[in-house]
Amino acid sequence: MQYYSLNNKEHLVSFQEAVTNGLAPDKGLYFPNEIPKLETSFFNSIESLSHEEIAFKTIQPYIGNEIPEKELKKIISETLSFEFPLVQLESNVFSLELFHGPTMAFKDVGARFMSRCLGYFNKDKDTNNTVLVATSGDTGGAVASGFLGVKGVEVVILYPSKKVSDIQERQLTTLGQNITALEVDGVFDDCQDMVKRAFLDPDLKHKNLTSANSINIARWLPQMFYFFFAYKELKKYNKPIITSCPSGNFGNICAGILAKKMGLPIHHFVATTNANDTVPRFLKNGVYQPKPSVATISNAMDVGNPSNFVRIQEMYANDLKAFEKDFSSYSYSDKETKEIMQSIYSNSNYIAEPHGAVGYLGLQRELALQPESIGFFLETAHPIKFLDIVEPTLSITLEIPKQIQTVLNKNKKSIPIKEYDDLKEFLLK
Repeated sequence: MQYYSLNNKEHLVSFQEAVTNGLAPDKGLYFPNEIPKLETSFFNSIESLSHEEIAFKTIQPYIGNEIPEKELKKIISETLSFEFPLVQLESNVFSLELFHGPTMAFKDVGARFMSRCLGYFNKDKDTNNTVLVATSGDTGGAVASGFLGVKGVEVVILYPSKKVSDIQERQLTTLGQNITALEVDGVFDDCQDMVKRAFLDPDLKHKNLTSANSINIARWLPQMFYFFFAYKELKKYNKPIITSCPSGNFGNICAGILAKKMGLPIHHFVATTNANDTVPRFLKNGVYQPKPSVATISNAMDVGNPSNFVRIQEMYANDLKAFEKDFSSYSYSDKETKEIMQSIYSNSNYIAEPHGAVGYLGLQRELALQPESIGFFLETAHPIKFLDIVEPTLSITLEIPKQIQTVLNKNKKSIPIKEYDDLKEFLLK
């Protein structure tokens, strides 16, 4: 499989090059030059397959012989070392819990997969890679955990000061070793812009920069696994399936649409956002007009210009009419988010954190339009990561999981920066 830049289809690279480069030299995101179709027999027998078997079958075509079968299966096994339960809340509503990994966020899957791919590519090399990543919340912790101690890899995480939760901040600032956190005086989009600029800076070429954001295909591609896992459980209902993804940088929903293009029978996708409503506005007026991000209680979705949306547009050849058949997008306020968190807890005795609650809202809205369907929303992080929101909203006290207890007593260590030149100066040290 080769990958092309979305800014230039003539620029083709291997899987390894796409992973280690992160971004194409022309600023384009990499995209596979073909989307493989899975045979009907795979879906007919999916209930009998393990998560690891499903994952290998779906991602192997994107890697080909660049990672041998035995090594790839080992990478997948280490990536999927935790559960992905589908919890029924109502007769037609399910929560797909993606937070049972080491940092209790969905990004554990992509970060673990990518770190192991990069580790495999570096195993016989003396050169180092610098993984540069921007985070609006959970990416930083997942990348820090996934890459901790990986040979030949230095990790630099940029996060917006005072705009991530206390637990999120501790997860990305307390590990040490090959992990460094840069605390940016700004918002997530400032962090992301700095990362993209660094990739294109000729003065930094010798640093072998790559990204662990979902712009990197090794972070993005494995996120399609969730949708196959959910289908495996929901197939028995024999109803059209709707999925609602709380969306910030649009990596999850983009991976879900890729799975659909491979043949996965997901009927409809809902991208639910908070006040950062660039995509909902686009679907209303046909004009893609990013705006600066604003802070909300669902901070991992505080993205004003979602990077992965261009990949979604590519899969629909920029045909808005075709896109709208498969896709809806709705925006919700913090007030609506808290109200539905209370409603879910009252009616289903289920604790949803702000991102999952936004996903639930979008799913309910779409199910009202398509009542013959069944649906699931992505619960992308454990409620403990947002205890300052969850506890007062639901008037409860959360038990602290062991994964979180390990970081609570560690000391934060970060380096404050304000602008790109500060980042560049740090990287050139």
